[in-house]
Amino acid sequence: MDMRYSIIGLGKLGASMAAAIAKRGFQVIGVDVNKNAVDLLNNSEAPVQETNLEKTIKENKKRLRATLDINEAVLDTDVSFVIVPTPSDDRGAFSLDYARTAFQSIGKAIAIKKKYHNVVLTSTVLPGSTRFGLLPLLEQESGKVCGRDFGLCYSPEFIALGSVIHDFLNPDFTLVGEFDERAGGMLEKCYEQIMENNSPCKRMTIENAELTKIALNSFVTMKISFANMLANFCQFIPEGDVDVVTDALGADQRIGHKYLKGAIGYGGPCFPRDNKALAYTAQTFGLKADLAETTDYLNRSLPDKMIQSLKNLIKPGMTVAILGLAYKPDSHVVEESQGIYLARKLSEQGIRIVAYDPLAGETARGELENQIRIYTSISECLQQADVVMITIPDQIFKALKADDFRRPGLQEMIVIDFWRILYKKLINQPHITYIPVGRCIDDNTNSNRLAKLWADTNNI
Repeated sequence: MDMRYSIIGLGKLGASMAAAIAKRGFQVIGVDVNKNAVDLLNNSEAPVQETNLEKTIKENKKRLRATLDINEAVLDTDVSFVIVPTPSDDRGAFSLDYARTAFQSIGKAIAIKKKYHNVVLTSTVLPGSTRFGLLPLLEQESGKVCGRDFGLCYSPEFIALGSVIHDFLNPDFTLVGEFDERAGGMLEKCYEQIMENNSPCKRMTIENAELTKIALNSFVTMKISFANMLANFCQFIPEGDVDVVTDALGADQRIGHKYLKGAIGYGGPCFPRDNKALAYTAQTFGLKADLAETTDYLNRSLPDKMIQSLKNLIKPGMTVAILGLAYKPDSHVVEESQGIYLARKLSEQGIRIVAYDPLAGETARGELENQIRIYTSISECLQQADVVMITIPDQIFKALKADDFRRPGLQEMIVIDFWRILYKKLINQPHITYIPVGRCIDDNTNSNRLAKLWADTNNI
């Protein structure tokens, strides 16, 4: 099956998918309304920042081109993946404005195309969006009938920014919401040829697939929040260590180790909004998604609780260095970043904030509107600090040594390590007050508290 593909939307996922599919030996046409993105791809340059994207584009430039014209792309390919923004509104719903525009143009192209064409929506949407919000546009603009003249699927990807190409080509599974057997079967065969691993394909109705996408992300965030709760518990029990606890929990196959790492909250462009979307979906059914709402509340309240717990250590007049402004390691993305939130909140309390991030410094500078000083050198940043907060487990932060936290004229530096990545290096260092969030640092106080608790209980 010598398929040709068009990718409509050249953002981080779309551009990476285009490059990845070309890498697997297929002809790919990228489409975007942004002329600069189209020109960059045609010049074998990455239109967005993503790991290995430009390298993959250059290595496969003979099979990859871009255009502003959806009509051209649809007529010259067999399958179109639509990966356009679906931004959240205040209710938590996902807007279909960009998708509608794309589907209208695709419909017009299908109207003059003689061959069967499979349209695959990849953007995250709410249940019912594809069939009832977008399919009518395809049929209206094309004058043709879905199932007979063209195909339609909903097939989101499960990727992480910073590793999109690898994740796309090596998924745990592929998810296909199909209008009918023909469209779903065609897409499954495409995935069999595209993917590098032998991942199973889960085929289902379009609505089941739409729900699966937001449910999966919501479940993962619930797991993260549960681990964060355990990290808080472990700070109050003698020799408490969340890594020991979650390592044991994750050994149970019903739970697993992935995302079970007590630390700071989650962020990024997907996780925070999917719980709100699930809650909104429940509301439209006359139901309540209490678990999703609670998970979202716990995550959003976590930074404030951490600031409150540290109020005796961090005082106005101090300088706090935040290491990590992206929402995760190896990313330029600062959307819903916990580091950004901490910087803002502490700055509002009269704390001077400096920061460093290996990739996201420029992006964060625009987000924070010069509220803080962002350094391009980690050593310069640390030389300003009375207190250091490590907010992401980036490799460059894992490589730091105790001597990196020495500042002339400062007897003792406070290091708050949300991920415990420097525990072995910094614990018991005479010039460092080291606070590994998720581990007990005061066994005596916690032992006495537990002893009193059980003594009082025995007296009842």
